[in-house]
Amino acid sequence: MSYQLKNAAGSIEAVIDDNCGLKKFHSIANVLCEDLAIKFTGKSGDLDAMDWHFKYKGHPLMLHYHVYNGVSICPTNSLDNEVVNELALLLEHKCF
Repeated sequence: MSYQLKNAAGSIEAVIDDNCGLKKFHSIANVLCEDLAIKFTGKSGDLDAMDWHFKYKGHPLMLHYHVYNGVSICPTNSLDNEVVNELALLLEHKCF
């Protein structure tokens, strides 16, 4: 089940799975690509943390992985919070 973290600027981070590895991260990325026709526009990171950037309904978002924190969806600003919630719920139903 997903939950949210909120930063000081008001943006939320929707945690999709806080107890997973790279295999689950790639599984979630595949759901985004195959089911939602999302294309990643930038990828950075290493084995401990990864950030893959994409647009969903015109909103710039990031699929984030960290070895200790799991997989989450992050917006670039608080105006995209509703889209983050929508996508998190969709992924929760497809990935669990």
